[in-house]
Amino acid sequence: MSRATLRCGFDWEGWRRSREREGAYVLRGYLPAAMTGDGASLWRMYMQLVQAEQAFKDIKGDLAVRPVHHQFEARVKAHILVAFLGYVLLASLRMRLRYTATGLTPRAVLEKLSAIRMVDVCIPTTDGRLLVMPRYIEPEADQQLILDKLHLASPPKPAPRIRSGAVIRPAAAPPCSADL
Repeated sequence: MSRATLRCGFDWEGWRRSREREGAYVLRGYLPAAMTGDGASLWRMYMQLVQAEQAFKDIKGDLAVRPVHHQFEARVKAHILVAFLGYVLLASLRMRLRYTATGLTPRAVLEKLSAIRMVDVCIPTTDGRLLVMPRYIEPEADQQLILDKLHLASPPKPAPRIRSGAVIRPAAAPPCSADL
């Protein structure tokens, strides 16, 4: 091939046609006779598919539900139920955030609030028993702001318990909750 035989061209008409379709979303599908001619209903059905796919992504990502290979049908059903309930709670949180704390995602809220924990304060008594007082860690300012925006409060603190048994020595004191 020489320079004299090489020719280059541009399909201007094809380029114009492609420019006319930019920004358009084309769906092709079969609709029952009752819905023919209604592009809006096709779009709604497609968006339901998108929402279902997003739900599976949420279950795998935000809720960290991974495949578990159960041996019994009852356990499979229980696993599905727990995953579904987790998704419902996640969707409820998303809806609540939409109206009260725009800009926050459920993942960000869960990560921020996951630092709030319950601890057992263990106090040895003189008669050899333990006084166990469950307490919540005080929320930091940003955590409290999220709780306020969502109109949530910490649950009431459980009543103290007295546990009989050996007193934990301070030198080798394991966590009290592990001892219970």
